[in-house]
Amino acid sequence: MKAITSRKHSSTRNQVMRTALAAVLLPLGAQAAGIDAAAPVDVVPETKVEIVGKYENAFRAEQASSPKYTERLVDTAQTLQVIKKELFEQQGALTLTEALRNTPGVGAFFLGENGNTTTGDAIFMRGFDTSSSIFVDGVRDIGSISRDVFNLEQIEVLKGPAGTDNGRGSPTGSVNLVSKKASMTNAMSTAITGGSGSQKRVTADVNQVLDEERGIAVRLNVLAQDAGSASRDVVENKRWAIAPSIGFGLNGATRVHLDYLHVDQNNIPDGGVYVIGLPGYTSPDRTRPFVTDGKKVDPKNFYGSTGDYDDVKADMATVRIEHDFSPTMKLQNTSRYGKTSQDYLLSAFLTSAANLGTPNPADPNSWTLARSIRTGKDQENKILTNVTTLTSQFDTGAVKHTLVSGLELTSERQTTWGLTGLGTLPAANIYNPNPNDAPTTPVNVHRTGAYNEGEVDTQSLYVFDTAKIGERWIINGGVRVDHFRADYSTVALTNNVLVANRFKVGDNLVNGKLSALYKPTANSSVYAMVASSKQPPGGNFTVSGNANSAQNPIYDPQESTTTEFGGKLDLLKSKLSLSGALFRTDVKNEVEQDPVNLQYYQTGEKRVQGVELGATGELAPHWLVSAGYVYMDTSVERGRNVTASGENSLTYTPKQSFTAWTSYDLPWGLRIGGGARFSDKLKRGTDGAIGTPAYTDSYWVVDAMLGYRLTKNIDLRLNVYNLTDEKYVVAINKSGYRYTPGVARSASLTANIGF
Repeated sequence: MKAITSRKHSSTRNQVMRTALAAVLLPLGAQAAGIDAAAPVDVVPETKVEIVGKYENAFRAEQASSPKYTERLVDTAQTLQVIKKELFEQQGALTLTEALRNTPGVGAFFLGENGNTTTGDAIFMRGFDTSSSIFVDGVRDIGSISRDVFNLEQIEVLKGPAGTDNGRGSPTGSVNLVSKKASMTNAMSTAITGGSGSQKRVTADVNQVLDEERGIAVRLNVLAQDAGSASRDVVENKRWAIAPSIGFGLNGATRVHLDYLHVDQNNIPDGGVYVIGLPGYTSPDRTRPFVTDGKKVDPKNFYGSTGDYDDVKADMATVRIEHDFSPTMKLQNTSRYGKTSQDYLLSAFLTSAANLGTPNPADPNSWTLARSIRTGKDQENKILTNVTTLTSQFDTGAVKHTLVSGLELTSERQTTWGLTGLGTLPAANIYNPNPNDAPTTPVNVHRTGAYNEGEVDTQSLYVFDTAKIGERWIINGGVRVDHFRADYSTVALTNNVLVANRFKVGDNLVNGKLSALYKPTANSSVYAMVASSKQPPGGNFTVSGNANSAQNPIYDPQESTTTEFGGKLDLLKSKLSLSGALFRTDVKNEVEQDPVNLQYYQTGEKRVQGVELGATGELAPHWLVSAGYVYMDTSVERGRNVTASGENSLTYTPKQSFTAWTSYDLPWGLRIGGGARFSDKLKRGTDGAIGTPAYTDSYWVVDAMLGYRLTKNIDLRLNVYNLTDEKYVVAINKSGYRYTPGVARSASLTANIGF
């Protein structure tokens, strides 16, 4: 999307054009659910130099948004990648999962367990599930939702434990989404996209200054999409959203932002494709070895029902107040209330021997599989939080300090209701499934009276000190204390009787971070860092009374420690940033069974170590690039192996990953671009399934982009995905019965209009 730039002296003609466009766009925002055309905005980005001398371009960011990171990225002693909107908009990426393809080794690799399909942003990073460590403007965002990028300025990916920064969470990192906010600019843009899979999408972004002297401005972002899937039959991705924002005092010492986001999704979910014919597949029934030779199914096959649904509603209201006491002291306070509800019905399958039908062994076209798992989910998540951060600068002798201290108060609640009346479906033909099959028993979905409810309250104190010693050394230290208290109630329906249980978890979690950074030059650094993170039982709203579960309240928190050694370099007058890091993360307190007495103890340990390289920015005038490579060596240091193949490594973690995107602007308004991604094979978990693949193959995918500026205010962009029509597996479920196919060769055409 074109950067919103000042139009304080716009001509009357331009003002009239903006007003006319607003008259069209604002009603669309109010009626977004009914819009049938759409797309992300992507006008040729502007390069800008800030007054203080910092340089940013369309791909390269100078600094992260969080007040906890006070230094430039080149002087931040940890792997922290900022993915700007200009990059993912060039690529035609629409969701968080798609945008995260710009960081190597991060993705939605895990499809779920057995009949349960993982919905929303199921992100794995450096060997561990990071789905519970997604933040919006520094505040935890909970709920199973596929996040759209229409209202995002940038995405910040922190790799390594983030316990000191954000509290409980994944051992290997976090993702922070930075929202668009009202600013002291006048600008307007919209985009319309159509493409493969009946894609129709429209977005609009309107920012208007109401009172320049008092610093009052409003901004409105709207989205509507009605799309199928270029790779899958029946699957639908339909949503609309609206995000108004108003700012007060934006050019003064006290600034107030009021933001609201509403998202409404009405999708047909994807339960996956049968893995027959994939490398490593064998018959699940030893008495029917001929099944091993079955060919692959068409990746477009849909084994669910047209009556399946995934309905999500999300609301988020945020108030942010910033006050500058002086040039060296700043206060920021953020309050938020968020609510996400999900209601879905999914038809899935287990292709075990009992569920596989082969009436005519010689005719595979007669083979069937039982769609025996109808999964329903009725869940609501709420969060109420207040975060206060004070940043101050002072000197102690020759040492210059930047001190960040804060208080965070958060209350989170998740309720999941038990459902019945899901109906049953007849068996599906393996090679020609019929999603229109009528249920063999009626569908009458309703609650049973059973439910699981978890309430997590956290009070946190944190402090970071960045000490600059001369011009060469930067020492950073931080500590965070979380008082974590959780209360879980479960009501189960057993023999038509509701049986209640209650669990309580409470703990004080202390995490720390320490780094030393040396600057050989003003635009380079080498550093060493150590940081910790903890995830207590029940931290992801799952609690268990089973002795073999880490979510049992009797156990201590999972603990992780990361050490990282790296270097960063800004080249070409700070237009291009290079980075490299060696890292190791050790995770302990994993629950393991003693083979002698068969009791469970927290003796398990896992390790992820490797090297990550990155390059972002401008190679030459009009030539932009973003690239990254990661090599990960994973292992179980103590405890049983977790892969189905028996190899000593971690699941859903590609050993090598590479991603790159580049674009070049030609003088006559033509832009060309493209990229490539490589992902190594994925090893799935083990759960005793027979005959299913133990891993998925590695793959390369190549995409391309062609843009043309039609007029000063209109440009066109053509995106072509998977140029070679590579057939690959994006994700596989734990038992290996089902997989998600990669995007087939497809295309989209976007018209961008900006003023």
